[in-house]
Amino acid sequence: MALALSDEEQYRRREWFRHHWETGVAFNAHAGMTVRRWDPDGVEMLLPYADHLSAHEGVFHGGVISALIDTSGCGAVMAGHNFDKGSRLTTISLSVQYLTVAPGEDVVAHARCTRRGSSIHHAEVVVRSETSDKEVARGLVTVQIAGERPGAAFR
Repeated sequence: MALALSDEEQYRRREWFRHHWETGVAFNAHAGMTVRRWDPDGVEMLLPYADHLSAHEGVFHGGVISALIDTSGCGAVMAGHNFDKGSRLTTISLSVQYLTVAPGEDVVAHARCTRRGSSIHHAEVVVRSETSDKEVARGLVTVQIAGERPGAAFR
């Protein structure tokens, strides 16, 4: 059954997800990910460098960069999503290209939804060094949104 949410209800759900991305997802909070921008045109997320997120001294573990790409790509989909079509999001595909390292530098993921379907959505993500602005990684994220997210406070 399709919902018919008001503009205010749509806005409340987008804001709930924005907050959830920073504080409701334990890994994101532990890693220190923060949302810099969250709007229908895209999402930017900051990931500060920390030794406990490293593979070697001064270098992010690739899995952490991959998680940032997944998180920000999913965020870009949710930031402009029509919640009449559901709110339970699942990543169904993730591809990552690692381009270089940013030793000891914070990174920012710039994500945008490139295609919205009835339930399948796609996002592109570029991760850049906060200090040098060099491109560290790129990713493509494909998600499915179907049904309602259990336990969400907006219900």
